[in-house]
Amino acid sequence: MPALSPGVGELPAPTRITNLWTPGAPLANQLFARKSIDKLIADAEDPEHRLKKSLGPWSLTALGIGAIIGSGIFVLTGTAAAGEHFEAPSLLHAQVLDLLANFLRTGSTGGALMHGRPPAGPSIAISFLLVAVACSFAGLCYAELASMIPIAGSAYTYSYATLGEIFAWIIGWDLILEYVVSNVAVAVGFSGYSKAQLAAFGVHLPDKWSSPVWASGQWTGAYFNLPGFLIVFVLTLLLVRGVRESAKANNVMVAIKIGAILTFLMVGGMLVHPANWKPFAPSGFGGIVTGGAIVFFTYIGFDSVSTAAEECNTPQRDLPFGIIASLVICTILYVGVAVVLLGMMKYTTFVSGPAADAPVAYALAQLGARPFYRSVIVLGALMGMISSLLVFQYGQARIWYAMSRDGLLPKLFSAVHPRFKTPYWSTWIACFAVGIPAGLVDIGDAADLSNIGTLFAFVLVSLGVIFLRRHQPDRPRAFRVPLVPWFPLISVLLCGGLMTGLTVITWIRFVVWLFLGLCIYIFYSRRHSEFCQQSLSSRQN
Repeated sequence: MPALSPGVGELPAPTRITNLWTPGAPLANQLFARKSIDKLIADAEDPEHRLKKSLGPWSLTALGIGAIIGSGIFVLTGTAAAGEHFEAPSLLHAQVLDLLANFLRTGSTGGALMHGRPPAGPSIAISFLLVAVACSFAGLCYAELASMIPIAGSAYTYSYATLGEIFAWIIGWDLILEYVVSNVAVAVGFSGYSKAQLAAFGVHLPDKWSSPVWASGQWTGAYFNLPGFLIVFVLTLLLVRGVRESAKANNVMVAIKIGAILTFLMVGGMLVHPANWKPFAPSGFGGIVTGGAIVFFTYIGFDSVSTAAEECNTPQRDLPFGIIASLVICTILYVGVAVVLLGMMKYTTFVSGPAADAPVAYALAQLGARPFYRSVIVLGALMGMISSLLVFQYGQARIWYAMSRDGLLPKLFSAVHPRFKTPYWSTWIACFAVGIPAGLVDIGDAADLSNIGTLFAFVLVSLGVIFLRRHQPDRPRAFRVPLVPWFPLISVLLCGGLMTGLTVITWIRFVVWLFLGLCIYIFYSRRHSEFCQQSLSSRQN
């Protein structure tokens, strides 16, 4: 890992703090107006909007692990290894990569797989490594920008400082999609998983109050998924209370789920049969890429570390550490689980049924592991879901807070609690934006929207590093990405490649969401932006 340079925490003493836009200029120029880094930092120190600083490097690392390791490590590993299958073939279910490859090879899309995604088999371990490499390049870019711009808002703020207001809005709107969709999916998953485990102990929750109202394209007859809503509500109470308390709770949950993963590696390692690793890659490299596109969902979260920038004690030093350390630790755990699980049972076992719903617990049960170890895995999975929800709800509120402070969202979103010093209105709005949909719908395959949204954010952040190196080469950087522009360009190519592993329907939904966001920007956000207000003020004077 590149070393931190001298001068950590130092900023140049600007003679004038200003935005990179001239008031009174044509409004069309506002689209590409950039906010100066010095102005961003000055705004963050405004007493009316200042957040409480209480996080250190290990708390940030735990935040990253809490977000990255959720239910996915216990569920998606089996799904990606076995592949996905839809009964009705459709162009909408085809991978973009498969369509492009067939078109270039044959001049048509006739040979594309249009009823799902091929199995990765045991090579899902390579998929985890591939995604980790892509994330590591993006993580280096996040680390440099986070050390230079220690401001809440993550990729949104970085895009505002490097690419312009329209790009900042697009990425902010994109991050809203990422956080809301992923948390709805996790909250629904938590409800189903906890309901099944309670039933194993003789406690049966009524289906009418513990199931989504709409699932698999049809009404279920349920009234509301109360457990999915309640877990989000309880975590919101904790988040409003303060970041220190939230971080302490997250640290405990992270310790529990890491203990559960290590227990599985120890017990499952003794049940491995090497013959199950053959064939290693049943679908070749295409299956590995497809598996990577599926399991990328499990890596979403390390970027949430950067949303805590304004609540760090020494962000220039601690943010890069938290981002990179959480990525390294989670990659080791993911690859270990994949190797052990696919050595315990054949990958075809996890196609459907209980084996697909909870592959880790299923494998332990089928191979005769003691009930105690299965209970540890259940507890780890539940803690994984809760900590993931906690960190994503935290990050979502901070992004809304940053967008509101810039005028792109109503000022209510940047209101800070007078006692707890948290963006409490943003946090409560995030609660209902996730909790109510989690009580009503099971978004199913729409969860891929989180993947495409995150990958798009990674691409813009990587381009931002190149831009700042060119236009502000002398600004002190506590952390520097090596071999610029090559490393950021590799990040762009790898993340773009993973995006092609997603299905056509995911791309269509993403484009529709961006179009809706552009409409909101044109009719509201652009007119209330800080840049627009400067222009109006200048004209009046």
